[in-house]
Amino acid sequence: MNYKKGYWVLSLAAVVGLSSCSSGNGQETAQQMSAVPTGFIQLKSGDADVSAGYPGSIEGQDNVDIKAQVTGYLEAVYVKEGQYVNKGQTLFRINPSVYNEQVNNNEAALKAAIAAQETARLEVEKLKPLVEGKVVSDMQLKTAQANYNAAAAQAAQARSSLGSSRINANFTYIKAPVTGYIGRIPNRVGNLISPSDAAPLTSLSNINTVNVYFSMNEADFITYTRKTVSGEETENVELILADGSKYSYKGKVENASGNFDKNTGSIQMKAIFQNPDKLLRAGGTARVLLHQSLDGIVKLPKTAVKDIQDKFFVYKLEGKDKVKMSPIEISGSTSQDYFVKNGVKAGDKIAVNRIDVLTDGALVSADVK
Repeated sequence: MNYKKGYWVLSLAAVVGLSSCSSGNGQETAQQMSAVPTGFIQLKSGDADVSAGYPGSIEGQDNVDIKAQVTGYLEAVYVKEGQYVNKGQTLFRINPSVYNEQVNNNEAALKAAIAAQETARLEVEKLKPLVEGKVVSDMQLKTAQANYNAAAAQAAQARSSLGSSRINANFTYIKAPVTGYIGRIPNRVGNLISPSDAAPLTSLSNINTVNVYFSMNEADFITYTRKTVSGEETENVELILADGSKYSYKGKVENASGNFDKNTGSIQMKAIFQNPDKLLRAGGTARVLLHQSLDGIVKLPKTAVKDIQDKFFVYKLEGKDKVKMSPIEISGSTSQDYFVKNGVKAGDKIAVNRIDVLTDGALVSADVK
């Protein structure tokens, strides 16, 4: 009877042992099956180029409104809208008849004044020896000298009037003050033109060099100013055109204003570009790209970063098979990568896929590259 009892005890222990082994293997297998296959990258620090874009408006180096300086009827238009003209080229002509007659009248008045001056001079010359010979009194000579001075003043006034009338006559020919492209011409031949007209005859834009005006916030301005003071390169500004293409020439940035706008908290800047192909035109738009070189920065692909309510997180490999959800701070970005300020460091292993199914503490089957 005792033998049978011992036999049953051994049998029960064997069953319990087999059950325990089977349970342990099952748990291990279950854990292996629940691990999420995930790819990881090992972070490295290095140098990077960060660009910040600002929308801008294009203006020519010289933008001039062409207005009449005398009143008259528009008699001729020598240019077309959109035409490229050179400095000094005649653009319009106002009927000069009235102003030419003023020139003729003033020329005649000047001749009369010069003649009167000459008569007065001769009178002075005639009286000088007579006064010396005491034939006439000194008072007569002084009177003649005064008359001569008055005649000289009248001649100078007539000469000045003639100069003014000639200037006005020349103003009837309206010429280009700078080289550039003609804008819209609202007036036609026969219209009465006046200096008080609100609308100009046309506008003229010199676009050999263009200014692209944009606004920069205070934080970006401080960074830019520090770069300038430290002597870093600031003349590698790029321009993205309206069609998305990159402009062929690089420019440089200058201040366009000395103060911040209290309403917007921004300051006006301008990027200057050469425009030999005349591709950029006044009134156009473009995006200014300012570049900044960063040293020893950690770079992360955007696909590895989870954005939750404007906060950024990554999954960091802890040990061999677990991930930890870690918050990070971003200092900049490109179209594909983030630059990390805090939260991760070189050598960390970060999940680059399956981040939509990973959770803090999840088991993973890590594939590190």
